[in-house]
Amino acid sequence: MKKDIVLNPFIKWAGGKTQLIDEIRLRLPKDIKRYFEPFVGGGAVLFSLKHKKSFINDINSQLINTYNSIKNEAEQLISLVNTFDSVGCNNEYYLFLKNLYNKKVTENVFDVESASLFIWINKHCFNGLYRVNTSGLFNVPYNNKTGINSIDEDNIKNISKFLKKVEISNLDFEIFCKRVRKGDFVYFDSPYVPVSETSYFTSYTRTGFSLDDHKRLAKLFKKLSKKGVYLMLSNNDVELVHELYGDYNIDVIDVKRNINSKADKRTGREVIITNYERF
Repeated sequence: MKKDIVLNPFIKWAGGKTQLIDEIRLRLPKDIKRYFEPFVGGGAVLFSLKHKKSFINDINSQLINTYNSIKNEAEQLISLVNTFDSVGCNNEYYLFLKNLYNKKVTENVFDVESASLFIWINKHCFNGLYRVNTSGLFNVPYNNKTGINSIDEDNIKNISKFLKKVEISNLDFEIFCKRVRKGDFVYFDSPYVPVSETSYFTSYTRTGFSLDDHKRLAKLFKKLSKKGVYLMLSNNDVELVHELYGDYNIDVIDVKRNINSKADKRTGREVIITNYERF
């Protein structure tokens, strides 16, 4: 794909890296053999780099189904999302499509309609959050917006062309990284450590990422670093992160957190960690 073609994330994702792209690009290693992203999320970094040898992964099966549907069934996906958009949206219609999506989740259905519902709901739910209850069902309320275009057709088609050469996985991050070797570049953007000292990791266990997982990730980071792999990791600027990655380069960045419903909590500090010197 031509470098001048702009690819934008097709969904809004909590912790998305669009605002940090320039900071991330400043810290990229000079030479990258292959690019790996174990927690791809909305794909902001992936779509910015457009590296010709890219491997992406996420533990969210419906998210990965959406990537695969864009890759292999873009035209049908576009048609379905446009069909959903053709009906005037209100809370009743939102709940109808949300329930349809949750039925597919319950039945472990991964098809292009599930992907289309995933995109549509993301554009119509509060703040673009992807949150599930203890049963694994999506439970974010309607954002009360009408007349939204849920999809950019040209963007989806361009993403589809790019993804043709991208290998997509739905694995635990540690298993996904087993194929990483010296000279590869891995960008880790896992679920973040909570900012508040009164927060606990119980909310993370519902989405499969616990305190133990953060420790396991730090152990993997150390293991890959010893193999000569270029590594970058982002997280909140909190004590635990500094403890886990104190042996590496830690840059603190001021950020805005538009996903938060409270305006006074929409600013914060994050870190970008690397295991190599900036070139």
